[in-house]
Amino acid sequence: MNGVEIALGAGAAVLLVAVLAVRVSTRLGLPSLLLYLVIGLLIGEAGLGVQYSNTALTAALGIGGLVLILAEGGLTTRWSVIRPALGPGIALATVAVAVSIGITGWVLHLVLGLDWRTALLWGAVLSSTDAAAVFSVLRAVRVPARLAGALELESGINDAPVYIVVVLLATGDPFRWWTPLLVGYELLAGALVGAALGFGGAWALRRAALPATGLYPLATIAVCVLAFAAGQGLHASGFLATYLAGLVLGNARLPHRGDTLSFAEGLGWLAQIALFVLLGLYASPARLPGVLIPALIAGAVLVVLARPVSVALALTPLQVPWREQGFLSWSGLRGAVPIVLALIALTRGFPGAQQLVDVVFVLVVILTAVQGVTLPLIVRWLALSRPEQSREMEVDSAALDEMQAELLQIKVPPLSRLHGVYLWELRLPIGSVVSLVVRDGQGFTPEPTTRLQARDQLLIVTTAAQREQVEQRIRAVHRAGRLARWRGETGV
Repeated sequence: MNGVEIALGAGAAVLLVAVLAVRVSTRLGLPSLLLYLVIGLLIGEAGLGVQYSNTALTAALGIGGLVLILAEGGLTTRWSVIRPALGPGIALATVAVAVSIGITGWVLHLVLGLDWRTALLWGAVLSSTDAAAVFSVLRAVRVPARLAGALELESGINDAPVYIVVVLLATGDPFRWWTPLLVGYELLAGALVGAALGFGGAWALRRAALPATGLYPLATIAVCVLAFAAGQGLHASGFLATYLAGLVLGNARLPHRGDTLSFAEGLGWLAQIALFVLLGLYASPARLPGVLIPALIAGAVLVVLARPVSVALALTPLQVPWREQGFLSWSGLRGAVPIVLALIALTRGFPGAQQLVDVVFVLVVILTAVQGVTLPLIVRWLALSRPEQSREMEVDSAALDEMQAELLQIKVPPLSRLHGVYLWELRLPIGSVVSLVVRDGQGFTPEPTTRLQARDQLLIVTTAAQREQVEQRIRAVHRAGRLARWRGETGV
């Protein structure tokens, strides 16, 4: 076997083991990200003996992985979930980050004797919550949508300002009076680039008659990656542009939207697996015991002092209850982002950056294990667990261009008020018809007297002109039942 065959075979084997590790982690109650790191460590110098120490390549691949993870996070985040959490989410991603950097840097300067620039760099690297950790761990915890939305929004946005601060500190350039203005420009320009490409991409995809269904997910991901490149090219925040482009596209009326979201989710998993295995492979276990004490001190400062104080200062003016603040303080999950940020400092030649990389690696393992495992207990202790609720209706569409029609695919969620509604009670607009119902794996042509059930899958054919009215009517009945119009529910 030549080198290419060995590399492909080893990569496929690692990917299969990582996929199976998801099931193992679910049963053990551990975040799967930890198992990916363990896989990388077992492959590396202390396990199978694979030697890998390319810092620049690891940092570059880490940034690429974060771009894909942020794109998946934006695409799969519902606007209806984060809209009530806009204020807390933005406050956590900006005010809380700044306070956390200041407190962590100040305490580490006093306790560990670090110079001010190094101490603030440690604070900046450790202050960013990780999108991969939040998206994989938080969605398995049943908390109010406002809290989940705030954390998802924070993890999607806060990489942008922290990345800017880390680069400024790692380069060693002096801070000027206009440095805050530069940071503001990069964030604002990144947001504008992401929103523009998101809306422009959604407009183009709705009007493009691509020859294959699989091209739509590829084009959608390409728009998100293009947003990162365009943002960086304009000296703006590429991370923020990526997340906002994904958020706009994920909430737009895209052709084959279900296929696109499934593809993005799979690509996000692939990026997480590759990123954490790579970081585990890069780590040197022989150096880690020597940084255990500084890592524990930094972790204690972060979890016990910096995160709670920063959350309180950011959210108390917004009148967020203390129980919710307690949950948000404990659920600031760390993952690959701090390690990648530390690697960026190392590639910039910052003195002592190698120690920072090792400290962050140890800290990420400890905090992910402790916070990930105890998060469900914290939710129950704070009495924040919510009962299962009906999810928002997901409508997937495919354009039938030559017929000026559209094909809608709908799955009735559990607890939906569509359950028990007769087909004739839907009162769909003229030119629209439910052509197929799939129930328990069996498809049949429905009659007007067919009664819908939870988990039914519906196939609706409608004219392009009536498509929006059909979707609104289906959503209205899903939310309010057969008397939706009498209850004032429009489905918008």
